[in-house]
Amino acid sequence: MHDDRTLVEARLKRVLEERIRPAVYPESVPLSVGAWTAPGEPVPVAEGLAAPRSPVAVGDRWGAPWSTSWLTVAGTVPEEWAGRCVEALIDLGFDKNMPGFQCEGLVYRPDGSPVKGLNPNNQWVPIAGRAVGGEQVLLHVEAAANPVVLDYHPFLPTGLGELATAGREPQYRLTRMDLAVFDRTVWELVLDLEVVGELMAELPVDGARRWELLRAVERALDAVDLQDVNATAAAARAALAEVLAAPAAPSAHRISAVGHAHIDSAWLWPLRETVRKVARTTANMTALLADHPEFVYTMSQAQQYAWIKEHRPEVYAKVKEAVAGGRFVPAGGMWVESDTNMPGSEAMARQFVHGKRFFLEEFGVENKEAWLPDTFGFTGGLPQIIRAAGSRWLLTQKISWSQVNSFPHHTFWWEGIDGTRIYTHFPPVDTYNCSMKGSEIAHAVRNFKEKGRATRSLAPTGWGDGGGGTTREMVGKAARLRSLEGSAAVRWETPAEFFTQAQAEYPDPPVWVGELYLELHRATLTSQARTKQGNRLSENLLREAELWAATAALRAGFPYPYAELDRIWKTVLLHQFHDILPGSSIAWVHREAEATYAAVATELTAIVEAAQRTLAGQGGTALVFNSAPHQRSGVPAGGAAPAAAPSDGCTLRERAGGGYVLANGRLRVELDGRGLLVSAYDLTAGRETVAPGAAANLLQLHPDFPNMWDAWDVDQFYRNTGTDLTGVDELTVLADKPEAVAVRVTRSFGASTAVQTLTLAAGAHRIDLDTEVDWHETEKFLKLAFPLDLHADRYAAETQFGHQYRPTHTNTSWEAAKFEACNHRFTHFAEPDWGVALVTASTYGHDVTRTVRPADHGVNTTVRASLLRAPRFPDPHTDQGRHRFRHALVPGATIADAVREGHLVNLPERTVLGAAAAVVPLVELDGEEVVASAVKLADDGSGDLVVRLYQATGTRSRTTLRTDLPVVSVHACDLLERPLPDGHPPLRDGAVALALRPFQLLTLRLGLG
Repeated sequence: MHDDRTLVEARLKRVLEERIRPAVYPESVPLSVGAWTAPGEPVPVAEGLAAPRSPVAVGDRWGAPWSTSWLTVAGTVPEEWAGRCVEALIDLGFDKNMPGFQCEGLVYRPDGSPVKGLNPNNQWVPIAGRAVGGEQVLLHVEAAANPVVLDYHPFLPTGLGELATAGREPQYRLTRMDLAVFDRTVWELVLDLEVVGELMAELPVDGARRWELLRAVERALDAVDLQDVNATAAAARAALAEVLAAPAAPSAHRISAVGHAHIDSAWLWPLRETVRKVARTTANMTALLADHPEFVYTMSQAQQYAWIKEHRPEVYAKVKEAVAGGRFVPAGGMWVESDTNMPGSEAMARQFVHGKRFFLEEFGVENKEAWLPDTFGFTGGLPQIIRAAGSRWLLTQKISWSQVNSFPHHTFWWEGIDGTRIYTHFPPVDTYNCSMKGSEIAHAVRNFKEKGRATRSLAPTGWGDGGGGTTREMVGKAARLRSLEGSAAVRWETPAEFFTQAQAEYPDPPVWVGELYLELHRATLTSQARTKQGNRLSENLLREAELWAATAALRAGFPYPYAELDRIWKTVLLHQFHDILPGSSIAWVHREAEATYAAVATELTAIVEAAQRTLAGQGGTALVFNSAPHQRSGVPAGGAAPAAAPSDGCTLRERAGGGYVLANGRLRVELDGRGLLVSAYDLTAGRETVAPGAAANLLQLHPDFPNMWDAWDVDQFYRNTGTDLTGVDELTVLADKPEAVAVRVTRSFGASTAVQTLTLAAGAHRIDLDTEVDWHETEKFLKLAFPLDLHADRYAAETQFGHQYRPTHTNTSWEAAKFEACNHRFTHFAEPDWGVALVTASTYGHDVTRTVRPADHGVNTTVRASLLRAPRFPDPHTDQGRHRFRHALVPGATIADAVREGHLVNLPERTVLGAAAAVVPLVELDGEEVVASAVKLADDGSGDLVVRLYQATGTRSRTTLRTDLPVVSVHACDLLERPLPDGHPPLRDGAVALALRPFQLLTLRLGLG
């Protein structure tokens, strides 16, 4: 019997490949082809259609990297094909194994209306369902010669990721340009055999159903005349009909298939190419929806809808019609499928604000799920953001990529840092590119961890990453799997239908508390430092622009820049996409991102300065504007006033044995002759910060050659080898004044240099650390280390609207796997009565380790900020050049201190000359535990003031919001600024008393009279 099985399986494979699949198109005639290559970037459709063509032929080479060729194919349907189904077959030179990662095309009719996209698994174009014979065929193809950047050896350096280095040699050959008869019966037979054969391979070897299927395959193959497949295909199908009609067991696992095409908004292609990828994919999907009434397709990322609305309105019209029909489903409610680790609080909130608002305004649709299949881990601050946006479900697949620990659930409640829970599903199919293969369906069933408690899972179905979407073959296979003995039962359903049924069936799943850490792609917290710094600066400037524009609008009639802020927010949100902000895209993407961030900074700075000039008036008094949510230099948060002089001055003297001692009455700081921080003594508490015998502000260099995914990954073995950069080229005093003292040290290493400046300001309880690096290393990892004289088994890392705790130890594999993690503005370490914070203006990655002191066996804690990497794929010149990083060490810090200093470092004060005595803040809050993350005018143009608050320290807090504005109403709102039904905090004499739970997020809308 074993020999029978293997023989039949081998026979099936060969007959399918060599006889039956080729018979799907039994007759063909060639099309004539003309081509025109656009001289530069892609041209508008009308220009491409009108451009002159030159004759080309099958076999001709075409397509320099990133170029666009417009092809025109023409022909006549033979008279003898009357009554038969006819399609055009257009093979641009595809590699069938790589849809979305190579050349692609979009087919247009002569009038410019789109037909469908072309890719390796979608080479056909409908011509006539039932030809009359003699029809004239004329089609135009916008063919994109996208290079194969991710090849079979994906981690070799390549110049293909940048237009200037990609070369001009043609990459592809036209392979097939034909009109062909499409034999649907043979095509259906292919699907019958695939479904039966794939199911058979997944069933128990000794099971009756497997042998039943095998004998049916044997009979079907016997029925096929290999010399005349087309005439005998119906008989072969008849031999399979009985086994395909056997229904699934009532207990069969149920899979909700959701048509899907994960389209990275940028990755191994630039943003401009994603615009066309979306157009190609959605053109295919709207056509597939029209042909298959059971099919359901979903697409996330409002940005991608906006792109086709702007650039391909003819495609967008079809999308809008399909959305209205209910089977083309906007999903996720975010502007893009963003990274969730690094975006700041407001940015993460605005992803949902702008995404959901676009879907509401364009389609009247408000989806309830967050859809993030490919994002590299999920911060503990995300659940309450999802809830505050009016959503309640989350889908992702990426956690299945974790290298060390298998996540214990597929359906569960995910509890965030504030206690908010989101009903969450990880598809057990373990891919967001399901193709309805029997192996995928069987894996979902075997893998599902909720067996016996739940019966449902979801399968995102269609080619993705580079787009493509669902194929008619996938739809055909799903139809056969709707109810088939031995298989899961498959239905096309919307995400909302799946989640509604899953939650009704399984309302009390297990709870997972805290972040969903991806045990992979940890280096995305560091790669492409300029992109990350551009994001942080943009977020900070947007806060400033909204705050000062709102203040100037309500205080001085300044025209609030609604349109400009809306546009800039969307630009910043786009660049938080999970392959842009994480630094894992080609050089082209990051070069453009750097230029975009520079333009954003220029425009936002102009808004800030114009608003502040309006508030200051004309005069010569120096006003300090404080955009941080905490008072500093005597200036209230969100206000302006003359700066108050510090009461104590600074001193600097030479240190015995070399180096310098800096002091300001609160801290005494010692740098040794190497320019390293060997002491940071808290004079108030009488505590040393730096571990005995150790040195802080220490640059450390490691080799960095991960096993896979260069820009994405750092593997733990990088720590096995490292070099402390202690050599000194120059150690000099940079400033010695009562208001501040500073020392600068210059170091050389490899082909690079680093200049570190340590500054202690009067009245400060922090040490400012500035690091400038001219980086020219390859496959190296640069860290900045701070060994602390502090014993802590956990530490706090800031995330959206709060902080999350992580262990400093490695008791379990779960803890050991978190050897590189994310923070926003601070990490904080504490013993019960004393703590230390490390504050950052732009870095995200860090690691924490514990070491035992040989002298007294005490335990020290070391935190290291990750500064720079130098991977060679996909950008062979990642991070080369000059960089500047700003950190601050805060001895004696509480969590509240860490929150405050983090904001102060990220939001420096601005000084403006004017006539005003002061600028009164629009709102003021009691204490420091409740922080305003945004002060702005309502997006709807009503003139209402919106204030977003959060409890920042992880404790229950009471505060009073006060304002001198003529407030007539106060409403608690969702993130879209819509009043909540029970959100009516009392207003008394311009004051609103509030009580917040730990890390609670609260949006208030103040109606003004």
